[in-house]
Amino acid sequence: MNQPDTPTAGRFEGREHRLPIRVYYEDTDFTGLVYHANYVRYFERGRSDCLRLMGIGHAELLDGDRPMAFVVSKMGLRFLKPARIDDQLVVRTHYDAVTGPRLLISQAITRGDDVLCRAEVEVVCIHMDGRPRRPTRALIDKIGPWLAREA
Repeated sequence: MNQPDTPTAGRFEGREHRLPIRVYYEDTDFTGLVYHANYVRYFERGRSDCLRLMGIGHAELLDGDRPMAFVVSKMGLRFLKPARIDDQLVVRTHYDAVTGPRLLISQAITRGDDVLCRAEVEVVCIHMDGRPRRPTRALIDKIGPWLAREA
C-alpha cells in the first residue's frame, strides 16, 4: 500500500496532545544522554504541532490586517530522568488557559510510564512590533475545546 510522505503532527487524546519523537545521535551529548537544551526543542515541537492540529498554522497568524505571533515569556523546567539515544519519547502538551494576552501551557516528556522532564510555559500573543495583544476571538474559539479554563 502506498503511504504519503507526510510528517505527523501527533494526535489528541482527550485534551492532551501527544507527539511521538525518537532520540537521535545528534540530540545527545558526549555522555550519550539527551543534551538539556534539546528538551526545549522537543517542547516547542509539541506546542507547535498541538496548535497545528487545532487548526492554527503560522501562516494564519501572519495573514490579515493585524498579524500576530507567539513568544515564550516564561518557562520552568524540571528534569527528572535522562533520555538516551534511540529512546521513543512522547511530548505531552496541555493548553491550560488564556489570560489576556497569555497562554498557559503545561508539558511533559515521557518514556513509557516514566516522566523525564516537565515544563510550565507562558506564551504571550504579540503584535508584530512586539507589543502584547489579546488573541483574536477566532483563535480562542479554536483553542477553547482543549483548555482547562478560559480566564
